[in-house]
Amino acid sequence: MTTQPLQPVPPLLSVRDLTMAFPGRRSRSAPVRAVDGVSFDIAAGETLGLVGESGCGKSTTGRMIVRLLAPTSGSVVFDGRDISRLPQRALKPLRRELQMVFQDPHSSLNPRQTVARIISDPLLVHGTPVAQARRRAAELMELVGLIPEHLDRYPHEFSGGQAQRIGIARALATGPRLVVADEPVSALDVSVQAQIVNLMEGLRKELGLAYLFIAHDLSVVKRVCDRVAVMYLGRIVEIGPKDRVYEEPAHPYTRALLSAVPLPDPAAERARERITLLGDPPSPAAPPPGCTFHPRCPKAREICRKEPPLLRIARAGEAREVACHFPETEPETETGTAMD
Repeated sequence: MTTQPLQPVPPLLSVRDLTMAFPGRRSRSAPVRAVDGVSFDIAAGETLGLVGESGCGKSTTGRMIVRLLAPTSGSVVFDGRDISRLPQRALKPLRRELQMVFQDPHSSLNPRQTVARIISDPLLVHGTPVAQARRRAAELMELVGLIPEHLDRYPHEFSGGQAQRIGIARALATGPRLVVADEPVSALDVSVQAQIVNLMEGLRKELGLAYLFIAHDLSVVKRVCDRVAVMYLGRIVEIGPKDRVYEEPAHPYTRALLSAVPLPDPAAERARERITLLGDPPSPAAPPPGCTFHPRCPKAREICRKEPPLLRIARAGEAREVACHFPETEPETETGTAMD
């Protein structure tokens, strides 16, 4: 009997060459490429962390995936279907399976609606009867660690952490398969952040969810994600399994970000090397030529100023990619000359 080889399981989400260009401030100015050719996959039940400094395009990427923004170019394939060009009327069935949790819980909840209405709204939109939607809202309140008897309260009666739990419950109302979480804990106290992260991780295991977890705090991402993608100025510069990226970062920008993450051991914190980047990130309206990181990179050479590096396998046999002419996984060569 011949055993047939197992077919690879297609990803739940596949993003390819995703680009978002906003009009310039002046009529004749060039468009601002907030996202510039981003590609990645997310498997069913997987959490991919998307990290980087403010303004690098993380949130714009997330909003394009859930189609709050229409991409300028590129594709977003969800469960085998390209949704990047779907008209608004065709997106309604998609909303059941693709939801978003926003950064500021209070600003994302309608202050004039009760919690019962906020959570049940997605169900009502899809035709669920009112009584059934309310029962489901009560179940979701309990699922996220809140008291169902508080359904008739308003958002201002809850703390920030409780309000974010309500936002998570609303996102889960329709039974989605993928949730885009846009900085879901950055607006919360440090003592509450761990509770929300633990909640989201527990829900992922219990419900079989997949997450795109957008954040700038790498210590939070390390706790919840399976893989990590690092963005800089609209592009992914490194992507791979969490342990490999954290233990042996290949891109100089990733190394700099990780060097700023506090260590629990005070002695190790004092002894380790801090990497200070030069200057501020360039404006997306006028990105530098070649590698966009080269003006701040301590390893930059002449080739970096002229040729943009491609995202490529960091090391043979490794499921990690890096966009750098001189990644940390390779010894430095004499390719090009040092820059002034």
